[in-house]
Amino acid sequence: MKKKLLICLLTFGLVIVWSMVIADGFYVIPVKKRNWAPVQKTGQFKCYDSSGMLISCTGTGQDGEYQNGVNWPNPRFTDNENGTVKDNLTGLIWLKNANCTTFNKADIGLQNERSWSSALRAANSLASPYCGLTDGSSVGDWRLPNVRELQSLTHYGFYVRSVPNTAGTDKWTEGDPFNNLQNSSYWSSTSREHLPDCAWYVDMFQGAVMPHSKDYDYHVWPVRGGN
Repeated sequence: MKKKLLICLLTFGLVIVWSMVIADGFYVIPVKKRNWAPVQKTGQFKCYDSSGMLISCTGTGQDGEYQNGVNWPNPRFTDNENGTVKDNLTGLIWLKNANCTTFNKADIGLQNERSWSSALRAANSLASPYCGLTDGSSVGDWRLPNVRELQSLTHYGFYVRSVPNTAGTDKWTEGDPFNNLQNSSYWSSTSREHLPDCAWYVDMFQGAVMPHSKDYDYHVWPVRGGN
């Protein structure tokens, strides 16, 4: 089985993050070794050769060797014990229940997967005490995250849910810190500019970021606050 690698495809000004076979050919955009943007680390700590074999990272120049980016705090997340979880890296407050089915009194859908428009309405209408909230939040406090906020939850050292645990040192498990995290895709609030009938989603299986028709049903994970 050929090893796959997460790449960015720059198309029509869009950035699509997806996995491709390492042997496939793509263009290269170098950056200076010591210069990196103030963005978070990917979390990847391993290195592979072109056949997908695990190798020593020394001298490879791979992400696993340099691990550049803003260091993650430890703990990465704090459970606020009120139905919310704070990301100590971004300052965002996430709903602890990543698979809520009823967001308000009038919400009778009884399911988390929804079209993009329905996902926006559900997130915007969320308030305590729905979805296990006891934080006193009101309608309008919560929203659907944009694509960068949603992608910030991913850890590229893990798959089959690419979200880290509370400490940020291992992969997510139930309740650590989120509940009911689905091995599936979640809507962002960001539309695709080239094809605005599509919006961006993040696949929590492996951290892929892709666009899809807004009529499709994906999961809803509300957020509020942030730095």
